[in-house]
Amino acid sequence: MSETTSPAPLFARKTVAQLSADHPDGHTLRRVLGAWHLIALGIGAIIGAGLFSLTGIAAADNAGPAVVLSFLVAAVACGFAGLCYSELASMIPVAGSAYTYAYATMGELVAWIIGWDLVLEYAVGAGTVAVSWSRYVGSLLGDYGLSLPPRLTASPFEGVDLPGGAHTVGLVNLPAVAVVVVISALLMRGVQESARVNAVIVVVKVAVVLAVIGFGAAYINTANWHPFIPPNTGHFGEYGWSGILRGAGTIFFAYIGFDAVSTAAQEARSPQRDMPIGILGSLAICTVLYVLFGLVLTGVVNYHDMKGDAAPVATAIGRTAFPWLKTTVKLGVICGYTTVILVMLLGQSRVFYAMARDRLLPGVFATIHPRWQTPWLSNVIFMLFTGLMAAFVPISVLGHMTSIGTLLAFVIVCAGVIVLRRQEPHTRRDFFAPGVPVTPILGIASCLLMMVSLDAGTWVRLVVWLAIGLVIFFAYGRRHSRLAAARAG
Repeated sequence: MSETTSPAPLFARKTVAQLSADHPDGHTLRRVLGAWHLIALGIGAIIGAGLFSLTGIAAADNAGPAVVLSFLVAAVACGFAGLCYSELASMIPVAGSAYTYAYATMGELVAWIIGWDLVLEYAVGAGTVAVSWSRYVGSLLGDYGLSLPPRLTASPFEGVDLPGGAHTVGLVNLPAVAVVVVISALLMRGVQESARVNAVIVVVKVAVVLAVIGFGAAYINTANWHPFIPPNTGHFGEYGWSGILRGAGTIFFAYIGFDAVSTAAQEARSPQRDMPIGILGSLAICTVLYVLFGLVLTGVVNYHDMKGDAAPVATAIGRTAFPWLKTTVKLGVICGYTTVILVMLLGQSRVFYAMARDRLLPGVFATIHPRWQTPWLSNVIFMLFTGLMAAFVPISVLGHMTSIGTLLAFVIVCAGVIVLRRQEPHTRRDFFAPGVPVTPILGIASCLLMMVSLDAGTWVRLVVWLAIGLVIFFAYGRRHSRLAAARAG
């Protein structure tokens, strides 16, 4: 539709039946993903280098050996959101995740805001991880005497050390661009092929985590676990129960990514049954791995010795008879980053596919390849967008933009369960989040608590980004939307 229509009310919403019935003209996405594919996608998005870095930080600065309790607290907070995602995914088995759920519960304007906001979690998050991926690949190659040109592995805003002691700035982070291009090409080729590659890499990185747990367990000194909850120093967040809570906030972001499973709902073979399994199953598996990893790390290395240690896992491995594990851990981190990039870019293209299908964005984002049945042009656009960010923007800026977008999405989804229980109580639900409204309220409260703890600069960037999105919405989306056309017709 090229002509514009009279805009619908700002908070006009779609019913669940409308969302399930609305499909774009022509080809649709191919339903090829089973429950295990979805669990693997969740694990692929959740387990990244955060497990190897944040565990030591939270143990040294906040919780001591009780970092394992911090993992459980963070898992419970994610579990609240995961239960809400599972109910909505079983009700609305179409692409779009939090954007689609917001459309059904709070209307078009809120749906646009959350869809635009998800760019911060998915596309910007993928760019952040690509920069870190580049650094670990460079480090792994260095272990074998190979080196990449320093100025081609950093952005123009980052300093690099040259051979001979000279210091300069980078030009472009080419390895980060390369991994974004390769993964985008894989996603264009087909979601089934992408899921298979993801599953293989997930097996590798889970095997690495299990290797660290298994080999490290023999070198645990149980004296390092006493006291299990170190006494508070008199300052909030420094050990004691407040330290466990602050530690949970620190490692919460090691769980981010499970929500990306819901973006693949329209490509699941049996979404009503398999989406809850994928979301909650991946959360449960990762929680068990995180707790075991935390126990081994704090058992091998005393939490006091982790203070200021940038690589506590490497320190722990150095106390075993298996120095080759250091290289294995780097491989695991690289595999972890690779699958995170894959799932983030998959989620981003599906969110904008859903928004373009509703004509809030130009139709190019909803163009389906006739053979591959993927939104390939959306993948191309975000390959360029994410690749440019990874090439030229420092990781510190990218990382700070990701967290708040994720938490805002969690808040909207938790609120959506309460709204739909009232608006459409008789709509089919193959999965019921238990304890409504208490469960979603706890999810909202825990996410808002973490949002208000973020720095002012992060909030400023969020407001500016949303303001840009609102300009696009009022200039284009509101008058072109499918919902406005339906009301006019």
